[in-house]
Amino acid sequence: MMETKKFVIKQISIFSENRPGRLAAISRALEEDAINILAFTIAEADGFGVVRALVDHSEKAYEKLTSMGFMVHFTDVIAVRMKDEPGGLYEIARILGDSQVNIDYAYAYTGKDAAVLILRVDNVDQAIQTLRSQGVMLMESSFFQ
Repeated sequence: MMETKKFVIKQISIFSENRPGRLAAISRALEEDAINILAFTIAEADGFGVVRALVDHSEKAYEKLTSMGFMVHFTDVIAVRMKDEPGGLYEIARILGDSQVNIDYAYAYTGKDAAVLILRVDNVDQAIQTLRSQGVMLMESSFFQ
C-alpha cells in the first residue's frame, strides 16, 4: 500500500455551468495564483461542465476556485507512460481489463519521449500493482507538483 501511494495523483474536478467564459474564468484564476495546468479535459452533461485537471499546486487551486464559488473535488488518478505508437493504449487497457480493473475515464497527452495516459480506475492500488508487475512505467505524483 505504501509503495503505491507515491503513484497516486490528486486531480481537481471543477463543476461549472456550461456557458461562454467559464473556462476563461477558471484558467485566469489559476494564472493569478501562478498555478500551472499540466493536463486537463472537459466533459459536458445537461448544461454543466466538468473540468478535470492536473495542476502543480492542487490545494492552492482548490482554495482559489472554491473561494470564487466553484464546486471543486479531488479525485485520485494515476499517470501511465505508454508507448506513443499504434497499440500503446491497447497494451494498458488489456493489462487492466485482464486484471478486472475498470477504467472509469481517461485522457492523454503526448510529448517527445512518450505518451502519458491519465486514468481514473475503480481500484487504484490494484491498477498500480498490476501495471508495475507487467513492467509498465507509472509517473510519480511528485512529477505533477
